[in-house]
Amino acid sequence: MNKRSGSNAIGTDELIISGSNGWIMLVVLLIGFMLGVFLVATPGGPVKIFAGGSFLAVTLFCAKGLFTLEPNQAAVMVFFGKYTGTVSESGFFWVNPFYNRTPVSLRINNWNTPVLKVNDERGSPIEIAAVIAWRVQDTARAVFDVESTFNYLQVQSESAVRQVASSHAYDDTEGEQRKSLRTDLDAIAALLRESIQQHVEVAGIVIEEAKIAHLAYAPEIASAMLRRQQAEAVVMARQRLVDGAVGMVEGALKNLEEKKIVSLTSDQRAALVTNMMTVLLSETGAQPVIQMTQAPLQ
Repeated sequence: MNKRSGSNAIGTDELIISGSNGWIMLVVLLIGFMLGVFLVATPGGPVKIFAGGSFLAVTLFCAKGLFTLEPNQAAVMVFFGKYTGTVSESGFFWVNPFYNRTPVSLRINNWNTPVLKVNDERGSPIEIAAVIAWRVQDTARAVFDVESTFNYLQVQSESAVRQVASSHAYDDTEGEQRKSLRTDLDAIAALLRESIQQHVEVAGIVIEEAKIAHLAYAPEIASAMLRRQQAEAVVMARQRLVDGAVGMVEGALKNLEEKKIVSLTSDQRAALVTNMMTVLLSETGAQPVIQMTQAPLQ
């Protein structure tokens, strides 16, 4: 028997035990059953019949200790109210027939939290939901330290999702170098997994993965936030257009001067820059005005 505790939280410590080989015990029990049948069926006195009946009763009662475990399943053993250990190895086993066995699944489960309405860091109401992959690691805590493992996970995971959502902004709209719910998905997923793990530690649960499955502004502000996002996108697009146009004008003037195609005064340079910026940034087909100097009459 060895002792294992996968958590630092205060709770019931898990004890891993091994059951006896079920096949060997099955052969022993069959021999005892046949012996009991032989003593009862053959002629004899009351003592012989009583002994045969006793063999049959003991054999049938001991057969209660036979059980099987599939991979990623465990059985928690309780002896008259006292926790005696957990069998977690798959196979065919026999244990004390007085043990009360509680099956526990160690397989990975998925849980989708309901859509929660929370105020983000800036106070904007948002809707958020998460998908959580979890499994039981400490069977003793899962059985003895909480009333219902799954119900405990449900409540605590919703609390953790609210905590993470309220401490981060929905979007990094002001260019701040901070993690936001919409743009920093990997960082938020890691933070969400860690937060849920801290909440469910006492139940012997391990959170394998936690990710945001739904994220949106609340209906009452969704239209206003959409207009703001559109305005920000227009501003960013205009900024890129201006930067590109300035670079093109600068390159054009530099080429004209280096190749000595034309010699421009300060006023002519200003007029050329104005015309080029108008053509490059206009949303409609702009027609620049070209100034021409009339030649003097002879």
